[in-house]
Amino acid sequence: MPTRAAILAAATAHGGATVRSVGEALAVPRAAREGFLRRIDAMIADGELILSAGARLAAGRPRELEHGRVSRHRDGYGFITPQAGGADLFVPAHSLEGVMHGDMVAFARRGADRRGRIEARVVEIVERGVKRVVGRLVRDGQRWQVAPRERGMALPVLLERGTRGEEGAYVSVELTHYPRGNEPAEGRVLEVLGADDDSGIEIEVALRKHDLPHVFSAEAEAEAAALPERVRKGDLTGRRDIRDLALVTIDGEDARDFDDAVYCEPVRSAAGRATRSLRLVVAIADVSHYVKPGAALDGDARERSTSVYFPRRVIPMLPEKLSNGLCSLNPDVDRLVLVCDMVVNPKGDIATYAFYPAVMHSQARLTYTEVAAILADPHGTDAKKRAALVPRLQALERVFRVLLAARAKRGAVDFESTETRMLFNERGRIEKIVPVRRNDAHRLIEECMLAANVCAADILEQHGHAGLYRVHAGPTPQKLENLRAFLGPLSLSLGGGEAPGALDYARLAQEVRGRPDAGLISTMLLRSMQQAQYSPDNIGHFGLAYEKYTHFTSPIRRYPDLLTHRAIKAILKRRTYREDDWDALGAACSAAERRADDASREVQMWLKCRYAAEHLGQLFGGTVSGVTGFGIFVTLDDLLIDGMIHVSELGRDYYVYDDARHQLRGERSGAVFGLGQRVEATIVRADPETLRIDLALAAPAAPRAADPPQAPPPRRRTR
Repeated sequence: MPTRAAILAAATAHGGATVRSVGEALAVPRAAREGFLRRIDAMIADGELILSAGARLAAGRPRELEHGRVSRHRDGYGFITPQAGGADLFVPAHSLEGVMHGDMVAFARRGADRRGRIEARVVEIVERGVKRVVGRLVRDGQRWQVAPRERGMALPVLLERGTRGEEGAYVSVELTHYPRGNEPAEGRVLEVLGADDDSGIEIEVALRKHDLPHVFSAEAEAEAAALPERVRKGDLTGRRDIRDLALVTIDGEDARDFDDAVYCEPVRSAAGRATRSLRLVVAIADVSHYVKPGAALDGDARERSTSVYFPRRVIPMLPEKLSNGLCSLNPDVDRLVLVCDMVVNPKGDIATYAFYPAVMHSQARLTYTEVAAILADPHGTDAKKRAALVPRLQALERVFRVLLAARAKRGAVDFESTETRMLFNERGRIEKIVPVRRNDAHRLIEECMLAANVCAADILEQHGHAGLYRVHAGPTPQKLENLRAFLGPLSLSLGGGEAPGALDYARLAQEVRGRPDAGLISTMLLRSMQQAQYSPDNIGHFGLAYEKYTHFTSPIRRYPDLLTHRAIKAILKRRTYREDDWDALGAACSAAERRADDASREVQMWLKCRYAAEHLGQLFGGTVSGVTGFGIFVTLDDLLIDGMIHVSELGRDYYVYDDARHQLRGERSGAVFGLGQRVEATIVRADPETLRIDLALAAPAAPRAADPPQAPPPRRRTR
């Protein structure tokens, strides 16, 4: 199919060209003639071409077109996110013929529809966003089809003749022809992933669907294989030897890669007496010593940008020889590190800091549970097993307390939440979902890492060196308006006027502690914030209340941290580490982070659907955790999973959605469903294909608006 530019050039090359002569000049094949004529009509409608009374074509004055990415709904309609920024635009189904989810398109803005949404009309597909799809094999007569799992693909993909397979198997398909009009897309099978009941099939599908790199290149594997098994004598040149420090790692029980080790001791005066200031040493795996810019290992790490964490499986950013071996700060072996050595004063301020490359020797691999037990009882059984380390752990607790106090004074927003953990049986199915409470050992490590990250951002800024900051903008005016509309009926207010700060959020969070609806309010405060991202432009971190902040402490699993290491080491050598385009790199790392989160979330939802299917027909108590115009989402107490009750299941009434208060209100009955409300519901359907769990309300009646909102269960922490 000729492009618009080619058609325009052919139509204007010779004055008075006809549609037929343009088609002949561009050698448009018979099979593409209908699409060619539609494109001519669209160009005339857009003003790019003028059709004279004599059926001659001439150049016109085209409308101003924009580019954007399409997000298509399975029901046909969609939205365009403008490339230049701004609010998403609604696209009716008739304007998305042949357009797929993820396509980059040229579009023209139109007026508002009856619901007040600004519409856009797709003019041309600029770039296809989907090259491959994943789905189930389905037999349709003599031909095999694939029912895609991709968003916005309601039509199946027709497979080439001669395809063989097993009904219901999951496959990865390369698209050979894109949809035209009502004709489906066509493709060929690249890979058979497995059957629905295969252990781990949900991860295999997610990897392909989200286009996550999961196989290292042969070049990267060869580079990793050529690396030594242990630290060599030559690696110690120019490094400080801190193997005598009682550095330890503190992580979860299931952790296998250890990025960071910590140590703390009182700062001593010239007379040798301990002062109230504390020396905090944070040693981070020196991945940059082994992964060099431009190398194959670096290329693979940049492409992945982050390790992806699935239940029971991790897709690492670096090969296992590095991530679990040479770079991991395992106990009782020498490791190369980049150190942030800080002095923290009694007010919790970092009085001074220094970065330097070093070699360390971890004294122990500790867990959060173990450290929390030692700190709670320094003379208990756990403490006796680690007697030599107890004074060091107590010093770490002291520095944690002063840093935590400074955090509160600074106004960092801290929502207490509960993570969940899936426990699996031997078949890879969820046996139980349990809450995991964060203890003081978790918070201790978090505060130490925050301090090191702040110092890393400071050294970049002090030396004017380019790098990627971890930035977090304040709430948008629209989100702020919605939040205040929600808080008003609760007799609460958020300070700060039109530009509230983190301290205003923190004060409100503190004010509502102990209220029955505290969890609900915390959820709404969190939803009003924007998403953190990577950028070379430092605008500060709103949620943490830092003027400057970056990621430095996890170079084994995050590429931005590796970039920060390279920049700091360049500064120490009075050199400069350069990248061609820091803006593009920040955007790519941010997108990769979202991609990984989406894939992980989808796998968890797939597993939860299977888990819910084992409890069909059972009644559970739950809390309303989300409200939309089409229904309410409920978190079931015993299972710790979310399901949806469709609005049609809420009783014989017409429900109106109150966006500001996040409520559904029955027009006749006055019944109200809102966030935090307690309900009883039955699981009626659980479908891993659509990732939906449908619930039915146990009783159609709903409490009135006067009933006080109840707190939802703590939500999973978003990092």
